[in-house]
Amino acid sequence: MKVITYSVVIILLLNLKISAQQPAKYYTSVDFSKVVVTDNFWKPKIDMVATKSLEACIYQTEVATPRIQNFINAAKHSGKFVGIYYDDSDVYKALEAMAYSLKNHPDTAVENTAERWIGYIAAAQMPDGYLDTYFELGDISKRWTEISYHEDYNAGHLMEAAVAYYDATGKRKLLDVAIKLANHIDTTMRINNRQWFSGHEEIEIGLMKLYHVTGNENYEKLANWYINQRGKHVHEYQKGEWFTPEYWQDELPVKDQTQITGHAVRAMYLYSGTADVAAATNNKDYMNAMKKVWEDVVYRNMYLTGGIGSSGDNEGFTKDYDLPNKEAYCETCASVGMVLWNERMNELTGDAKYIDVLERSLYNGALDGLSLSGDRFFYGNPLASNGDDERSAWFGTACCPANISRLVAGIGNYIYGTNDKSLWVNLFIGSNASLKINNTNVDVNMQTNYPWDGKVALNISPSTPANFDVYIRIPGWTQNDIVDGNLYFVNNEVQKQTPQFLVNGKQADFKQQNGYAVISNKWKKGDVITFEYAMPVMKISSKKDVLYNDDRLAFQRGPIVYCFEGADNNNEAWNFTLNLTSDIQTINYKILNEPVVAIQTTANVIQPSLNGSTLQTTEKIITAIPYYTWCNRGKNQMQVWLPTKMKEIKVNY
Repeated sequence: MKVITYSVVIILLLNLKISAQQPAKYYTSVDFSKVVVTDNFWKPKIDMVATKSLEACIYQTEVATPRIQNFINAAKHSGKFVGIYYDDSDVYKALEAMAYSLKNHPDTAVENTAERWIGYIAAAQMPDGYLDTYFELGDISKRWTEISYHEDYNAGHLMEAAVAYYDATGKRKLLDVAIKLANHIDTTMRINNRQWFSGHEEIEIGLMKLYHVTGNENYEKLANWYINQRGKHVHEYQKGEWFTPEYWQDELPVKDQTQITGHAVRAMYLYSGTADVAAATNNKDYMNAMKKVWEDVVYRNMYLTGGIGSSGDNEGFTKDYDLPNKEAYCETCASVGMVLWNERMNELTGDAKYIDVLERSLYNGALDGLSLSGDRFFYGNPLASNGDDERSAWFGTACCPANISRLVAGIGNYIYGTNDKSLWVNLFIGSNASLKINNTNVDVNMQTNYPWDGKVALNISPSTPANFDVYIRIPGWTQNDIVDGNLYFVNNEVQKQTPQFLVNGKQADFKQQNGYAVISNKWKKGDVITFEYAMPVMKISSKKDVLYNDDRLAFQRGPIVYCFEGADNNNEAWNFTLNLTSDIQTINYKILNEPVVAIQTTANVIQPSLNGSTLQTTEKIITAIPYYTWCNRGKNQMQVWLPTKMKEIKVNY
């Protein structure tokens, strides 16, 4: 009897342990390798990245700079390192972009380049698994002695590239390099419980991707170990150092953090990796911390464009509501990080508000970092310009070009999600996907002209009739909710939408849950869900706490934030005030070869009189264009937030 009792207790304890380790996700995002993007907005951008952007990245990485040469020299054990100690990461990000691109846009030349680079990387790896050309070509005895030298950051990007390349091609040479490096780091750090933390977070994301593709629990444990080092102050901070515990999120243990601090990109990568670990381990402390930090970002520290990090001094955050427009830093990589983090937060919570923020960052703050030609880039993304900003072909610190390239090429990662009982539709991007739901193969096809109009047709074709739920996001802006927390809000009268969904032409019953319309049905081949979200132009105001936007308005239509650029307004964008009673119209428009929907309204334009001795005010029609398209026609004045009162005017002579 005692044996039976003890056995039952043991079984119960084992079940509790297994239950505690069950994934916490509501669903899992569908991998890019199972999605083919077809629509008129993203497909040309994917093709452009596959050609122009990757061409720029390859040229700058292999020809114009010594990044690839460093790997060749490390393999030969000769020569000196040339460049910056984190340059290896740019090679890995470019490889990740190539991986996504090869799946969407097969190209033998690109694949041959990737294979060549992978060969150089594998040859440069040391026998014990260590790989970092800065130390291999310098003083190898100093490896793993200085937290700010990005060894783990470089390693994390290698792991991400390796998993992406394996998913896209099935080839595992780079994956084997990443596994060998991860094993080296695990032995060096976690198993020895070394006093260490990563000066630039990223490895947490890479390790969790490696964990999911290999099933090796050591990588999840190592990612968790890295997260748990924060707040212990293993780095001895010296008075006068320009970096502080807040700079790299080291002031408190992650589970106790409630506020966003320091370097924006570091923070986004840390919290993305933390969300990954929380999802794998069902760590409630991490989940609660992520929610609190997210609220601090979105409620008080995010731009209308979804950009974050207002200060160039620390490439990050200062104080709440400090959101200047012209001086806005808003690094492209930080907006990419917002996409990564918010995807994971949505998976953890099943709440559409996170995809609302993801979409805002994606279509505005991040996409602005890539030119319409694909070969010029923004590092920072201000919300106003005197005309002294311009896009660059490359940067000394070149994280942004490859980062925005990998985001666009891998856009398929963010459209759909699945679990055993449901299909989740998060972004409205024309695409085809082959999925498995409730042990049934399901083909999904989405057709739409989003973001220019809100009509969507979703074709669902299971191999055999199957019961499952379809979750369709109802964007917050359709309910006049610009962002959760009401940092920005609709100023004009725009009617909230009551969504309607048709299944095979007949109105469908659905329930609303956490920002989604949930349609339950027994689906069969050829079933079609259709719906439409109206896209009125919304005038947006900020909370009074954002002093820079006092008595100013911005425009948004659908997910797109607009700006006024001199190229469309007689070379000026600073000499008018909005006429609050004027009608607003939309027109089909082009910025170079990019078809867009532009906004026109009437403004009070202040100009010198003919004799130049006085000022005169005239009413003129002004044109606003999507923010992501600005500065593609040369240097230009630009503003997102226009004044509504004369005191805000700056007259340009």
